[in-house]
Amino acid sequence: MSQDLKAPEPIPLSDEEIAKLSDAQFKTLVIRILTKLVDYSHKLDKYMKAKLIEINGIAQDTNSNEKETGTQINGVDQKKANNGQTEKSQEARIQRNEESLRNLQDIFKCSNIRIIGVPEGGKAQPPVENLFEQIIKENFPNLAKEIDFQEIQEAQRVPKKLDPRRNTPRHIIITLAKIKMKERILEAARAKGTVTYKGVPIRLSADFSKETLQARRGCKEVFQVMKSKDLQPRLLYPAKLSFRMEGQIKCFSDKIKFKEFIITKPLLYEMLKGLI
Repeated sequence: MSQDLKAPEPIPLSDEEIAKLSDAQFKTLVIRILTKLVDYSHKLDKYMKAKLIEINGIAQDTNSNEKETGTQINGVDQKKANNGQTEKSQEARIQRNEESLRNLQDIFKCSNIRIIGVPEGGKAQPPVENLFEQIIKENFPNLAKEIDFQEIQEAQRVPKKLDPRRNTPRHIIITLAKIKMKERILEAARAKGTVTYKGVPIRLSADFSKETLQARRGCKEVFQVMKSKDLQPRLLYPAKLSFRMEGQIKCFSDKIKFKEFIITKPLLYEMLKGLI
């Protein structure tokens, strides 16, 4: 297994060559890199599980020979301690790899807007990019004057194939040329409260990776409890929980570090008990 466990090779292109790639070529390159990273992460996970089974087997063999000399036992204990450290190091490495992959996916989606709830299937329905233009003009007429709709890089429904068993419309992903414009549109949507398409309520949101969405959903209950206790919580991009405590602003994106922190704060620990 260890022979197959090789980290992905560096990109065989210089910075100058990457800069000359078209948008389609660059996206293909990024997707290829992400695929290799995911594959490597899965192989690393399997390798760790195999090593853990091996370590447990060694420990069981050691326990069956407890009558051996103290020196031998001390040597085995030292080996187990070293194996424990190696296991923790590998777990930390996997967590860093997964976080790096998630961040890379979110960077790739950073200028995207996800539109939820727009009906589909009508005969006279315009192309997706025209739908976006209609939504902006219907809800934010002043902002629409500042947007060059010809600069939309991509507009599509996801998933690409329509599932006849699905009873809700597919989401629409819009890729804008500038992140700042995406942020202005989402800010305007939050300020307006209710966004519509031809009178039908819809929702605009940032586009995140599946892992980041899960992390943000995992913060929901914690966020509500903190809000009720006036800790001024905020959910920062892409999935960082920020709050004010003891006159200081605390910020956590790592769930393990957040757990370690609340253990040192009895009142906060009691407040969030069962949620973390």
